[in-house]
Amino acid sequence: MTKLDIAGLGSRPAAGSLSRPIHQILVPFPIAYFAAAFATDLAYWRTAEVMWYRFSVWLIAGGLVMAALVALAAMVDLFRNQRPAWIRASAFAAAVVLSIFNVLIHSRDGYTAVVPTGLTLSGIVLVVLLFAISPGWTLTRRYRSGAKA
Repeated sequence: MTKLDIAGLGSRPAAGSLSRPIHQILVPFPIAYFAAAFATDLAYWRTAEVMWYRFSVWLIAGGLVMAALVALAAMVDLFRNQRPAWIRASAFAAAVVLSIFNVLIHSRDGYTAVVPTGLTLSGIVLVVLLFAISPGWTLTRRYRSGAKA
């Protein structure tokens, strides 16, 4: 027995580390971006400081980029013995579509770009995303051999 086998490091199969869906690792990032955008919208509503407005626009845009990466990773996962969890995946897609409208509304100029429409959309997106990830950070389910799906 080698030192690695005694420590338990050498006996772990390399393929076992890929058992977790790829998109599950990325899902927290757009949620964090969209939650931060809601927080900066609240800060802008209370202070009217332009800095918070600009942060919101960048956070929503960053969340959309990360959501696109999640979508690509979820497609890869579908080819890796996964199937969509339709309700969660649909909720995630709805949040992304609402965020696209939200970034367009935030791209307007002035206080009305955020209050009330942008702030409301940011809150709705956050609630929908919290619903989408409530059972876990995954948008897919693993096929079970021998079990009814």
